[in-house]
Amino acid sequence: MSVLSHRAKSLKPSPTLAINAKAKSMQAQGIQVVSFGAGEPDFDTPDNIKKAAKKAIDDGFTKYTPVGGIDELKDAIINKFKRDSHITYKRSEILVSCGGKHSFYNLAQAIFDQGDEVIIPAPYWVSYPPMVALAGGTPVIVETTEKNEFKITPEGLNKALTPKTKALIVNSPSNPTGSAYTKSELERIAEIAISKSFFVISDEIYEKIVYDGFQFTSIASLSDEMKKKTIIVHGVAKTYAMTGWRIGYTAGPEEVISAMNNIQSQSTSNPTSIAQKASVEALAGPQNKVEKMVSAFAERRNYIVDRLNKMPGVSCYKPAGAFYVFPNFSSYYGKSYQGKKIENSTHLADFFLDVARVAVVPGVEFGADPFERLSYATSMEDIEEGMNRIEDALKKLA
Repeated sequence: MSVLSHRAKSLKPSPTLAINAKAKSMQAQGIQVVSFGAGEPDFDTPDNIKKAAKKAIDDGFTKYTPVGGIDELKDAIINKFKRDSHITYKRSEILVSCGGKHSFYNLAQAIFDQGDEVIIPAPYWVSYPPMVALAGGTPVIVETTEKNEFKITPEGLNKALTPKTKALIVNSPSNPTGSAYTKSELERIAEIAISKSFFVISDEIYEKIVYDGFQFTSIASLSDEMKKKTIIVHGVAKTYAMTGWRIGYTAGPEEVISAMNNIQSQSTSNPTSIAQKASVEALAGPQNKVEKMVSAFAERRNYIVDRLNKMPGVSCYKPAGAFYVFPNFSSYYGKSYQGKKIENSTHLADFFLDVARVAVVPGVEFGADPFERLSYATSMEDIEEGMNRIEDALKKLA
C-alpha cells in the first residue's frame, strides 16, 4: 500500500513559488540575483491599512470570526462591487477566504465533479489546471495567440465546448500575459455562456492594475442573467500590496457560496481576524496609494517592454494590465552555451539563472513553452540591471 495518495503524487509544487525560493536561496548565499519571479507588488502595505490591523490587535479582535468572514468586510466587498462594477450582491453571495488561491480552491471543490470539463485559455495561471484536477474536473486547455493578445475567441470557445462543459475561466487582466478583455469581447463570451449554460469563473484580482486608460469590465455586470452564471474570484493582495495578509473573496450565486462556506468550515475555518479588519480599510478607505502604485508599474512596463522588443529575436506583447510581461524567446531554442543546448523555456530559464543570475518563470508552466514570464513588480534599478544581464546572456548563445 502506497504511503501517499494518488492526488498527492500527481501534484508538483507551484513553479512560481519554487523559482522565487531558489532565487532567495542564492541571494542568501551572497549571489546577486535579479528576480523577476515573484508575483507580488514590491511596495509596502499602505499605512492606513496597517493602522487598522494594529487597532484590531489593540482592541482584542483576535478571536474566531464567522467562517465566511465578518459582516463588516462582506459589506465593504459589496460596496466595492457596487461602486466599481455596478453589481449588487447580498452578504449570502459573498465568501471571504484565506487568499485568492484559497477562494478558487474552495470554488473548484464546490462545483466540479468527476468528468466535468473546465475550459482554461492558455497561457493560464499555473494553479488553475491542478486545482480543477484535484476536484475531479478535467482541464480543457485552449491555446491563444500573441496576435490575438492571448485572449480566447468566440470561435475557439465554441470549438472547445462539449455537453460536459461546466465552466470557463476568464482571468482579466491576466497572469501571466497582462492581457485584458474589452467589454465587447466579454459580451460575445457572455452570449455563448448563457446560450450553452455554463459558468464563467472571472478572476479579477488584477482589476485595478490597468494602463493607458483601459476600462475594466466585469462580465457579471453585463446582465442579470450573466450575473447568475458568473462566479467572481478576487482579493486584496495585488491592489493593496497585501500578499502576505491572505485575504481573498468570492462573489456568486448563493447556492455556490453556501457550499464553499461549508467546505471552508471543514478546512481553514475563518480567515485571520486581524487581516479582515485591515481589508475593510483597504476596500473602504482612501484609494490614492493604488493610483501611485499603478503609475509606477506603468513606467516599469513601458521600459521593460521597450528593452525586450529591442533584443534581437525577441517579441513582447505590451500588457494592458497586471505587472507581468510574457516575451517570446523561442528563436533562441536550438542554440547552445558551453555545450548545453537550449531546447525549451525551462532550459532557457535555467540558463538565465545560472549564467545571467536572473530569475524568470518558464512559459511551459503557464501552458506556453515559447515564452518566459517576468514580473516587473520590482525596482526600476533591478529591471534595468536584469535587462542588461539578459541581453548580454543571449549574445552568448550560438
